[in-house]
Amino acid sequence: MIKSVLIANRGEIAVRIARTCREMGIRTIGVYSEADRNAMHVSVMDEAHDIGPAPATESYLRQDRLLAVAARTKAEAVHPGYGFLAENAVFAQHVAEAGLIWVGPPASAIAAMGSKTGARALMLKANVPILPGSEGPIRAAKDGELFAKKVGYPILLKAVAGGGGKGMRVVHGREEMWNAFEAAGREAAAAFGDGAVYGEKYLPRARHIEIQIMADQHGNVVYLGERECSIQRRHQKIIEESPSVAVSSTLRQRMGDVAVAAAKACGYTNAGTVEMLLDENGKFYFLEMNTRLQVEHPVTEEITGLDLVRMQLDVAAGGKLSLSQDEVTRRGHAIEVRLYAEDVPGGFLPSTGVLKRLRPPSGPGIREDSGLREGGEVTRFYDPMISKLIVRAETREAARVRMIRALQEYQIAGVRTNIPFCLHILKGDAFAKGDYHTRSGDTEFYQNFLADQNQPVEHEETLAAALAHVTVMSERAYAATPTANGVTPQDGAWRASGKKRAMGGA
Repeated sequence: MIKSVLIANRGEIAVRIARTCREMGIRTIGVYSEADRNAMHVSVMDEAHDIGPAPATESYLRQDRLLAVAARTKAEAVHPGYGFLAENAVFAQHVAEAGLIWVGPPASAIAAMGSKTGARALMLKANVPILPGSEGPIRAAKDGELFAKKVGYPILLKAVAGGGGKGMRVVHGREEMWNAFEAAGREAAAAFGDGAVYGEKYLPRARHIEIQIMADQHGNVVYLGERECSIQRRHQKIIEESPSVAVSSTLRQRMGDVAVAAAKACGYTNAGTVEMLLDENGKFYFLEMNTRLQVEHPVTEEITGLDLVRMQLDVAAGGKLSLSQDEVTRRGHAIEVRLYAEDVPGGFLPSTGVLKRLRPPSGPGIREDSGLREGGEVTRFYDPMISKLIVRAETREAARVRMIRALQEYQIAGVRTNIPFCLHILKGDAFAKGDYHTRSGDTEFYQNFLADQNQPVEHEETLAAALAHVTVMSERAYAATPTANGVTPQDGAWRASGKKRAMGGA
């Protein structure tokens, strides 16, 4: 069993990992940048060490400093969390060469899946279904036109070394190709240090379904069901749920078998996620494999009753999986909402500032994973996610209603958040019926949300409710700062009423 772990990350995922470590009696070693000196994740570690200035390139991405802390503290293992160096094959290799246990897949598997074109070739060899795509990187816009002519518009240009929605552009016609090619390559180079892009047939109304797998070092691989991650904004997931309304038990088994085959094809161990696109005809295609713990892993934990971090640590220590495929059970329905500090009407721009009020909801079936507390700060240096709010209930409808209640009770002041937008989605008929796809968040959901924001007040009752709402919000903690729903006392009753209507409260 592992005795000590360096958690090479920050925020909510560092807190999440530390909690399981504490339950397992594992000593936790944290790291922090100068901007995170007083952060929540620092306080939950057994010990924590300064690794440099605020920019991630000078702290959380500094492999030498992380390895130095590991050596100095005699850490036995390194857990990378997600983001930063979690999918960096070189870092995983350096950790292993230093005699430490890497809590993740081997560097060879990370490298194999890190190249999107290489992963596609590997999946093709393993008979895993993939979308029509270019055989390698597209070197010039004219080559993109030739590829599009072959498979038909629309196509998607994607970063070869990418992920997380960066370096991606949808191209609907020849007239868009040149600008899209330049923009995708430029963004990919900035994000990954590699501006190469490749082409793939684009499915405009597909669903994003991913399969969670877990593999040990003894050849055992199981899948733990699917997560539906189709509600996104700008290719970033914001609402996830499990199970998916679009996946039958038969389809789940087929997708699960494919995910296991994909893992075995690259010698995979530990936790991983195989992402797929599901088209309107029920056909699915390999998208990519995330070689780490996924942000949305709690929804799988909630319906399976498993602790994925504990399983990761057990597997990394050489243990066998504690259950077979036949022993994997699922119960109920779980939904996760990623709460971001951002200005949704302003185009999802980050909203930085001190959290002058942070009161998460509570009650049956509610879980909150966060790395911030009241008085903490959302800075410009890192991802503006405040927390992940997860609910579980016996049915999907009960989970939906529970999430609406939880979001309405969530109190945040000091920054703007996406709570009104998420409430708008959850209350809509489309979500209730499960009728959405990967473009819904950027198109009809967003457009309808903005339209609701601008609705004039039509009834005196609405105005009265708005005035009452403003009165409540005028508590001292709210007085000088924007609140979670974007209202300030200076907004006035009419604007407040419009925003309240957008939340569906009128």
